[in-house]
Amino acid sequence: MVRLVQGVGINDRSCPAWSNGKHNKEYSLWVSMLTRCYSKKSHIAHPTYVKCSVSENFKYYAYFFNWANTQVGFGNVDFQLDKDLIMKGNEIYSEDTCVFIPTELNLLIIKRTNGRGALPLGVTKNGLRYKSRCNVQGKEKHLGTFDTPELAFAAYKTFKEAHIKELAEKYKDTIDPRAYLALVNYEVHIDD
Repeated sequence: MVRLVQGVGINDRSCPAWSNGKHNKEYSLWVSMLTRCYSKKSHIAHPTYVKCSVSENFKYYAYFFNWANTQVGFGNVDFQLDKDLIMKGNEIYSEDTCVFIPTELNLLIIKRTNGRGALPLGVTKNGLRYKSRCNVQGKEKHLGTFDTPELAFAAYKTFKEAHIKELAEKYKDTIDPRAYLALVNYEVHIDD
């Protein structure tokens, strides 16, 4: 009898889940994806995944295993599975929406609504004015101080979109063409 993973995932054991005494990359990614989408405990810690789900195909480990092994970037150590670069705001992990991208890119495009408050992304209150800043490789880059949150956001948007395009060129030869196209066309919105 097959035991379900997170109540939905099926591992028929036709593909390896272990290598050298530990879970292999495919299995770890698959379980992590199912946990983000279907674990109530995980939803408490990461409420942004409450509405997320996994396609019917991805519920089968063998399918996910075979899909992952054909994807550009899968074998790269510092690449992560991303579900919402190709389709911004997407909440479904599937073969049509997922790509592997470098951690550096994934951290840059992550939506951070929790803890931001009422101000736009990249904007903080600074006395009577508004400071614009963006994280680049884990370091905060100050972009200026402005009279309104909208002006501060405009500076953030301009900088971040240009930076994303720079990284698209940097990784062009190592990422899925769909990811590259999404990056060069990426737009930062005030409600991101």
